[in-house]
Amino acid sequence: MSATLRTVAAYSSAIAAVRGGHAPDDHERRAEAAARAALGFLSEPGDGVLGRLVAAAGAPAVLDLVVAGARPAEFAAALGASGEAGGILAEPTIAHGIRRWRPRIDATAFERSLEQAARVGARLLIPGDAEWPMGVDDLGANAPLALWVRGRPDALAGSQPAIALVGARAASGYGEHVAAEASSGLVDRGFLIVSGGAYGIDGTAHRAALASDGTTVAFLAGGIDRFYPTGHDALLTRIAQAGAIISEVSCGTAPSKWRFLQRNRLIAAAGAATVVIEAGLRSGSLNTAGHAAQLGRPLGAVPGPVTSPSSAGCHRLMREHNAMCVVDAAQMAELASGMGFGIGAAGSPSRPTTQPEPSPDAVRLLDALSPRSPRTVDDLARRSGMAPGLVMSTLAELEVDLLVARDVDGSWKSRARRR
Repeated sequence: MSATLRTVAAYSSAIAAVRGGHAPDDHERRAEAAARAALGFLSEPGDGVLGRLVAAAGAPAVLDLVVAGARPAEFAAALGASGEAGGILAEPTIAHGIRRWRPRIDATAFERSLEQAARVGARLLIPGDAEWPMGVDDLGANAPLALWVRGRPDALAGSQPAIALVGARAASGYGEHVAAEASSGLVDRGFLIVSGGAYGIDGTAHRAALASDGTTVAFLAGGIDRFYPTGHDALLTRIAQAGAIISEVSCGTAPSKWRFLQRNRLIAAAGAATVVIEAGLRSGSLNTAGHAAQLGRPLGAVPGPVTSPSSAGCHRLMREHNAMCVVDAAQMAELASGMGFGIGAAGSPSRPTTQPEPSPDAVRLLDALSPRSPRTVDDLARRSGMAPGLVMSTLAELEVDLLVARDVDGSWKSRARRR
């Protein structure tokens, strides 16, 4: 029996519980869902190498190879058999991927994750389901393998247009006022509101949509079995009742800085446009704006007082990154529907920044480190989903920047608390 068939047999009832009646689950479809759920458990969000392998050879075949301990050459052979053009994924690239995924193989933990998903009423969506949000497919190889949903699985699959409203967590009274007015006005115009469920602008946009009897969707950076932030537990529960809570990571997965950054690409992809309502120069919402620009989604920003640091990021988006100045729901609706706004990704940088930031690998590794508990390279590789060799080289870079310290036994810890 192949590794994939063993997986399907072992988790058949659990997969059925989280698939519900939202797609015809014959054996082939069940195998696809099980494989995508398992591969999502083994990887970090947006893993382009895994995405390319799945697109070329299929999720069940890729899971078979990972679980069986296949060598890079065997993965490459599978790609060749599928007709994948040679050279797109070189064997060293595949080898790095294998070293990221294999340390996370844990059948007991995966089964526990599925049981927790069923316990909270989560639903598993995969590409091809009628409820699958087509916008995320624009992410290509970095698109999610599957999505976990609490609430209405079809919230983003209907004819209702969606618009992403994002902004600072430490929002001002001005920003919250604009967010509330914009959200309610867009709901009145038939829009669905997409955001990240965070404090500040996100929470205000969700609340205003609910108060206007609208539909709103929140994308989370952690598993949907435990709402985050905890202070928004009541709000997220209401969102799940009227719309949906969505995540690409398995239940039981903790949110981290890397996962927040990757979550932002889903917010941008799910909306017909993205509007940044209030943002400082280092706000995470600028990362969402960068993803929107990469995807060719219309990008808007709300101006604020020129003396307000809370609006400095919005002003920078308008000045340097081709964001359209929008001041009310009517202009945001026009932005999303393309009426009178000929903007897109052309000329927009892939990611607006104000100064050099840590590399994505450094962010992932800092998330895995602790200032109090020294951790070995193997432990960091498992926690970060990075290959041990890449962990070591990244640790060396962080050590030069005085961000990590090595103990005498060879373990590592972070020097400073992450911001």
